[in-house]
Amino acid sequence: QVQLVESGGGLVQAGGSLRLSCATSVSILSIDVMGWYRQAPGKQRELVATITTYGTTNYANSVKGRFTISRVTAKNTVYLQMNRLTPEDTAVYYCNAMIRGLGSWGQGTQVTVSS
Repeated sequence: QVQLVESGGGLVQAGGSLRLSCATSVSILSIDVMGWYRQAPGKQRELVATITTYGTTNYANSVKGRFTISRVTAKNTVYLQMNRLTPEDTAVYYCNAMIRGLGSWGQGTQVTVSS
């Protein structure tokens, strides 16, 4: 089981930016895929962005061009830079780590975008 600790959420006005961080308890290079997901009230959890151990990234269409997933291997940390935020981005954001098909989740961090 990988321990994941998210941080960086908060309240921001529409058009603003936030950067989320996810620190892992193991070497980030041992994790097959790391991802950010979000869950808005009354909605299902959805994929936001992923990055593989090879550095390949993938984004939901709704965030392409606005969000960037990245990592610093020396810090075992994955980031989600979120720009041009809209109220529709309001959700609890979760970090996920997949190793050999087994997933671990962080506790989540709230992102609220006011109009």
